[in-house]
Amino acid sequence: MALLDQPTSPRLASRTRQTLILCAFLAACTLLLYHAVDRNGFVNYDDDTYIVSNPHVQSGLHWSTVRWAFTTFDAANWHPLTWLSHLLDYQLFQFSPAGHHRTNVLLHAANAVLLFLLLAEATGSIWIPLLAALAFALHPLNVESVAWAAERKNVLSMFFFLLALWAYQRYARQPSAPRYAAVALAFACGLMAKPQVITLPFLLLLWDYWPLNRFEFRAAAAHPSHAEVPLRSPAWLLMEKLPLLALSAASALLTLKAQQAGGALRSATVYPVFVRICSAICAYPQYVAKFLWPARLAPMYPYRGESIPGWQVAAAALIVLAFTALVIALEKGNRPRRRYLAVGWFWFLGSLIPMIGLVQVGDQAMADRYMYLPMIGLLIMIGWGLADLAGGARTSQIGLACATAAALVALGALTHRQISFWQSSETLWSHAVAVTDNHYVASLNLGETLINHGRTEEAAVQFRAAAQIRPNDPAAILDLATCERRQGKFTQALADDQAVLRLASDNMLRAYALVNLGTDYRKLNDDGRARESYSAALRLKPETSLAFIAFLNLGVVAEHTGDFGEAARNYERATELEPSDVAYILLSHALRHTGQTAAAEVAWDEARQHSANFDRAQQAAQKLLAQ
Repeated sequence: MALLDQPTSPRLASRTRQTLILCAFLAACTLLLYHAVDRNGFVNYDDDTYIVSNPHVQSGLHWSTVRWAFTTFDAANWHPLTWLSHLLDYQLFQFSPAGHHRTNVLLHAANAVLLFLLLAEATGSIWIPLLAALAFALHPLNVESVAWAAERKNVLSMFFFLLALWAYQRYARQPSAPRYAAVALAFACGLMAKPQVITLPFLLLLWDYWPLNRFEFRAAAAHPSHAEVPLRSPAWLLMEKLPLLALSAASALLTLKAQQAGGALRSATVYPVFVRICSAICAYPQYVAKFLWPARLAPMYPYRGESIPGWQVAAAALIVLAFTALVIALEKGNRPRRRYLAVGWFWFLGSLIPMIGLVQVGDQAMADRYMYLPMIGLLIMIGWGLADLAGGARTSQIGLACATAAALVALGALTHRQISFWQSSETLWSHAVAVTDNHYVASLNLGETLINHGRTEEAAVQFRAAAQIRPNDPAAILDLATCERRQGKFTQALADDQAVLRLASDNMLRAYALVNLGTDYRKLNDDGRARESYSAALRLKPETSLAFIAFLNLGVVAEHTGDFGEAARNYERATELEPSDVAYILLSHALRHTGQTAAAEVAWDEARQHSANFDRAQQAAQKLLAQ
């Protein structure tokens, strides 16, 4: 860091030691607080997409997977550095959740330390930056970014963002092409981790205004070190950012392309532009409220759409406009002393724009993780604002210090509690259902967690709740049909699966419904329609695991009708897709009935080789044939 690169002197050496000690203290506080993530597992919220069920990540780190990371739009994103970090983690830790979580914690600790050093170097202060960085490290709004393995992209992109800001401070003091190239490289890496840092060029203009004071029309510098920073006109400073703006534009185009390819973008029909604007306006005061009073936090907050009352939109707009006017008035009257107010406020407003919902991605109106970068603006306002309030009065300073310490302890306690909610999918979604209203995703994911643990009745309650929130949503109806099938209510399951076919436009969802429909018909002894449904699902070219189930069930249907040759062919197709012990047992059974004894023995041996529990596999095969 530039803070440590200056010529040595006794005073500077003392300050350097102090800075290093405070960095160690800050990192230790962060690591100690987040040590609890070691007990947390993966959750059914993108962890499967990024780690648990991703065959590319599970292939480990080698040239083919590096090439895949730079060319894939998986997870509706283009973020190759994030994929590389997951590949490296899997290479080191495999399916051990603790290792993946620790990487996130280390990155969060590094971000807190970098933030402290940046603010200290830029402002010449040390204690206010320390308190701001501690609040960043300990704030419960950041738990989602750290304790969620799949949100690696948030902490990783922030790391490169802060490196870019550090490189920019060095460039501002002594402009040169290599130093500018370092800024661009760090920014490009941040964009390749997550495009949330796309607003960096605009935030750098704020940083030029304060604390760097690079504008020619500035008043006296706020700190002697700023005399080293060459002054520039606003037009020059804007032109200076054009190469970075080009990177932002390229990232925006790639992101839109990836999200369209992954089906993450929501249409203007489902989410009208006016409704998005209203939702975005309401979100700003709500984010500030969550920051100041971090209670009832959830993985995401439901999109209310047209149900937002007009008075709430008007009140939110008035609050934002009034506070903006107040900040500008205070800054003008005390320039340059209170420039931090305008910088902090516009940092918060501007850095949230990519995540505020004007371009709607997913189903959330708000998410805690979206505050990871914008929070810095509010911390600047509060940190330097409190220092201004205290002034030089020792009594005021002591009082504010005690209040700040108490606030940091409270934040730490809330964060410790929030981390525990990420321990498992059940704790996460149970909490989300409890603290939010009409949370469709929470009810759906909790139901899927419960049904995977065999708690069918409890799962059905959650799926019904999800179906009530979105009556025509095919995913909730499909899951409800699964519960009904497990409960032996095949007629109800059949009706729900047929409803999914009427409502769903997504081919994968339709394929799932057709496979389930085939099972419904098979349970109701209608083998002809069962065969038609399974075959229709295969014509949609579903994913491997679903095609495996379809071929396996086609074999069972063929056996029921006495066509063992057709059954053997379907079982063989199933084993080609997925070499399962149950599939090989069924193949052996069908081959014996066709008189192919030698081939049946080979299949039997394959079943044993692929089985961890052969007796259980035999029971599963017998159960399938008996149904």
